[in-house]
Amino acid sequence: MCGIVGYYTFNLRRDLRFVLDCLFNGLKRLEYRGYDSAGIAFDVVDAYPLAQHHKDGQEVISEENGVLESTGPLIIKEVGKVDALERMTHDIVARDQLDLGREFRSQVGIAHTRWATHGPPSAVNSHPIASDPEGQFVVVHNGIITNYNLLKAFLIKHGETFSTETDTEVIPKLCKFVYDRLSEKVPFPKLVMEVLKKLEGAYAVLVKSTHYPGELVACKRGSPMILGIKEEPGARRASFSRLHDAADTKWRNEAIECFIASDASAVIEHTKRVIVLEDNDVLHLCGGGYGIYNTGGENVEEAVPRVLLTLQLEVEQIMKGGYDHFMQKEIHEQPESLLQTMRGRVQFQRPAVGNPYLTQRIKLGGLVEHGSTIRRCRRILLVACGTSYHACLAARQTLEEMCEVPVSLELASDFLDRRCPIFRDDTCVFLSQSGETADTLRALEYAKAHGALCVGVTNTVGSAISRMTHCGVHLNAGYEIGVASTKAYTSQILVITMMALQLAEDSISKRERRDSIIDELGQLPGKVRRVLMLDSAMRDLAEQLRSVSSLLFFGRGYNYATVLEAALKVKEVALIHSEGMLAGEMKHGPLALVDKHMPIVVIATRDGMYKKMESVIQQLLAREAQLYIVCNEGDESMKQYEDKGCKLIQVPETVDCLQPVINIVPLQLLSYHLTVLRGLNVDQPRNLAKSVTVSEEH
Repeated sequence: MCGIVGYYTFNLRRDLRFVLDCLFNGLKRLEYRGYDSAGIAFDVVDAYPLAQHHKDGQEVISEENGVLESTGPLIIKEVGKVDALERMTHDIVARDQLDLGREFRSQVGIAHTRWATHGPPSAVNSHPIASDPEGQFVVVHNGIITNYNLLKAFLIKHGETFSTETDTEVIPKLCKFVYDRLSEKVPFPKLVMEVLKKLEGAYAVLVKSTHYPGELVACKRGSPMILGIKEEPGARRASFSRLHDAADTKWRNEAIECFIASDASAVIEHTKRVIVLEDNDVLHLCGGGYGIYNTGGENVEEAVPRVLLTLQLEVEQIMKGGYDHFMQKEIHEQPESLLQTMRGRVQFQRPAVGNPYLTQRIKLGGLVEHGSTIRRCRRILLVACGTSYHACLAARQTLEEMCEVPVSLELASDFLDRRCPIFRDDTCVFLSQSGETADTLRALEYAKAHGALCVGVTNTVGSAISRMTHCGVHLNAGYEIGVASTKAYTSQILVITMMALQLAEDSISKRERRDSIIDELGQLPGKVRRVLMLDSAMRDLAEQLRSVSSLLFFGRGYNYATVLEAALKVKEVALIHSEGMLAGEMKHGPLALVDKHMPIVVIATRDGMYKKMESVIQQLLAREAQLYIVCNEGDESMKQYEDKGCKLIQVPETVDCLQPVINIVPLQLLSYHLTVLRGLNVDQPRNLAKSVTVSEEH
């Protein structure tokens, strides 16, 4: 849930202003991951590794030798947004007369933006968190340490005092506890590995220490972390083959600059060359080189190979591009994101010649090798959380129809709570925009351990889900920063629909239905573009509804998912109580809420549920409800309700299984405008963060 940024440089001249800009810009890129407080820690003197270290860290070597002993880092923390922290930092720099133009040949800086789990937002509870007032060990952490109470009690028993309410504080104090009891000094990563043995839960952690000046250690388990590398042209690859001790190594001449972050958005402006750290990895940056070790291996002192990837991402993709908010931008990007999801995967033209039964009009490369296994499976389980779960619900009927296999929907947290029975001939599909959702990851581990075929659907290349599943599909929807997911939702519906179509490619009985859906896929981006022209109408509607205290949505069939998702959007960003209701259950309770003061949105586009939804409208009007009806353009039958005081929201018509993609767009716009008109933060709603990388196990 939190955003982590680390900056490491060796043998490069970078002034303090540049270092601070790197850290603050990285935090701003990650602010969607947490924004109730933020903090920063950086060196104020060069911190080259010493030829020899005294255990008490007191030895000082003159600058003429090219080496300075590190004093404690400057740690600055503030409640609120990153801008508040930046202002405070510059005030402190001015007060202490630190020279922003002073150049450093070596620098280690860490920074953090918090989404509180343990302890309320406060400067004390903000990260970085130090082991003691001298800052011997300083840590930033994303995740939850589930056994922190036991560790805290143990440390208190041995004389430690705690100043925060966080679970994180046990990490730096454990580092100090282990260090103080060493008979001889060990390499920094080895010391951290000893601490990791005591930790339970999920974490991504950066650790710096005055006892190991000029060094930085990063480790992860269950929470995302990447290393961005920027080497000077012609520089030799500075990676270690074995556990590295700065005291045993002669001076290295390589110049290297590294960026560690929870997310690629924080490093893309500096480098596109990244390594995605895997679970139990421990990264050591020291002396112009780096080594990655894995505590799950047989020999933790042997460096493990990790692939150096090139990001297919541009800075422009993570900027607002002329829009006022990221959510607004991402809603309007949906015609392009849908097209990108289909690009290279769909043959839009029907075959003119040849055998039409053998023509492959849908090809999802990630499923090719496992398609026959999925077709023969006992059942398909769709496992997700939040918006991703609604996407599964929207496409479940298509999957059932095309594959003729039972399809079960599972909320990841409930799936784990029940310990749902899993069989070897099950196929489990895990959906997550970020690919790092904690509950979904735990559910994936559970299903994989029981022998099921695991399929991943994510929007993030190199994410934990994409690495852990047997096969899968990337959404290719483009970067999504707004906390309220919009374009990833519609692309998820599209991907599951495409999966169903590919799995049914050898069914003659399904051919005509399949071809009609694929024909409409080609028209979908254009129809979504037409829906976006309702933007001003949705703003006018939001003006009417801005003061309501509750809002209901009724839908049925494919559009039950639409009303659930619309209600979620209104409650999470506009902070209005809203509920998505299954219209078939209206008389089993929800009808009691209906009166002339209750605004209700009804989805009544032309599909198999059309007649039933007309009946719902009649029953609601009989109770004087304020009705807003989403219907298809040119629907004469619905125009009669305008004379009865109903407001019509008219959208283009498409095939029934794709209609939810179109129907949700005006309701996304409605939630966006409600939020703006109510003066709330669209991209950073209260108490929420974009990537839920902690579960509720604590």
